[in-house]
Amino acid sequence: MAADRIEPADRGATTIADRVVAKIAARAAREALGSLPEGGDPPRASVLVRRDSARVHVTLDLGYPSDIGAQCGAVRGRVSRRVRQLAGMTVPEVAVRVERLLTPYDRNDQGGRDGRGRGLR
Repeated sequence: MAADRIEPADRGATTIADRVVAKIAARAAREALGSLPEGGDPPRASVLVRRDSARVHVTLDLGYPSDIGAQCGAVRGRVSRRVRQLAGMTVPEVAVRVERLLTPYDRNDQGGRDGRGRGLR
């Protein structure tokens, strides 16, 4: 029976689609933030996958005032860990782009929008 056994390297490979890795990254960013600022959009992610490595770009909204650097650092760490855990990929880069800073004024007065939309840009 040993002759019928196929070696692991000859069995094939599992491929994880880029969009799946992007969904993992977006979910991990959401987890890192805890809760979204009122009126904020959920984090979005795009990825560039090469072999077993993923470069991740996350776009998100944050509440203001807050410790923006700490929040972005938490997102980078969480995204890197979760992509490594769930997709088995190394993550050499997680770039975080803050799309909007939502102030209490923005949250309380949705009618106070300027031509660029709500929030600080």
